[in-house]
Amino acid sequence: MKTELLERVRLRLATNGFVTDPMTVAEAVRAEADGPVAHTDVLDVLRLFRHEFTGIGPLETLLADESVTDVLVTAPGEVWADGPEGLRRTGIHFSDEEAVRRLAQRLALSAGRRLDDAQPYVDGWLPGAGPHGRVRLHAVLPPIAPDGTCISLRVLRPAVHDLAALRELGTFGDEGAALVSAIVVARLAFLVTGATGAGKSTLLAAMLGAVAPGERIVCVEDAGELQPEHPQFVRLVARPANVEGAGEITLRDLVRQALRMRPDRLVVGEVRGREVCELLNALNTGHDGGACTLHANSPAEVPARLEALAALGGLSRAALHSQLAAAVQVVLHMRRDAAGARHLAEIGVLTRDDNGDVRVLPVWKNGAWTKRRLLLSTLLEDRGVRTPC
Repeated sequence: MKTELLERVRLRLATNGFVTDPMTVAEAVRAEADGPVAHTDVLDVLRLFRHEFTGIGPLETLLADESVTDVLVTAPGEVWADGPEGLRRTGIHFSDEEAVRRLAQRLALSAGRRLDDAQPYVDGWLPGAGPHGRVRLHAVLPPIAPDGTCISLRVLRPAVHDLAALRELGTFGDEGAALVSAIVVARLAFLVTGATGAGKSTLLAAMLGAVAPGERIVCVEDAGELQPEHPQFVRLVARPANVEGAGEITLRDLVRQALRMRPDRLVVGEVRGREVCELLNALNTGHDGGACTLHANSPAEVPARLEALAALGGLSRAALHSQLAAAVQVVLHMRRDAAGARHLAEIGVLTRDDNGDVRVLPVWKNGAWTKRRLLLSTLLEDRGVRTPC
């Protein structure tokens, strides 16, 4: 089907208020064609306009694949998907750059955002969870992206695995599973760290599922990703501002609300800003066993990472280290290897130097104890929990 014909059909539909039911589109194709049109050509146009005006367009099939975590469009003929085996190029093609731009703008509108020449980038959430989980949208238009419109879709699927399932998947062995369970039973406050897609939320959800059923968990999230099998799991989800810039409810707001909901354990799905100040303050008010995830390259870098985030909330370096030392005991670091497998790479314990600085020292690494094992053993046994052999 020629591009010129498709553009004439778009113009005709636009004059009719973009009514895109099959009969109207078929009539528009036949009216704008220079001669007779085959039924197969009409079906092709119907399929194209369905993708253009509804859903996530031709990317819908990728998002429906439960193994796909990210869909990336870098050019009309370059659509990539990320999953267990890493990035792979798909066979999906857009007709031209304008088709990619139209999809990006329509998705931005669905997310309550603006995307045009005056505002050439967007970051937001697509409405509704749908069959493929919640989807985060990021898009950039030319000239900011000089090679063409770029679309990035991050799929947040519910994290529902338990510890037994993660052991079967190879996230950790028997000893690692026993150690993670002991941390939960001892009600140690912990951070789960790692890069994007390393499995932080999956491990956190599994650990929350191992919490005693008599304990009430109140969880604050940017998106409803954590869904552990637990009878007293209460979730609060942040809300972005609308297109007028009003109505935002932040993680920082929700942490304060969560404290009023009688939590036995307070959880933040991911700390990425000034809400770290409220979280550390909350964990220092008697709420043992709290947890959150944090982007970090290694456990050793956690204090520096939290310093930067706390500075956004006006917390000094000395105050951050003081709060952190009292609030958090353990860091669990997830890593994704070259083959796409996710595993628990390291467990560290927070200690405080004579000068007051907090450090994270490894006690368990690559499936084996380190010489600093006693640091974690002491924490567990002080709370009446036997250290796994």
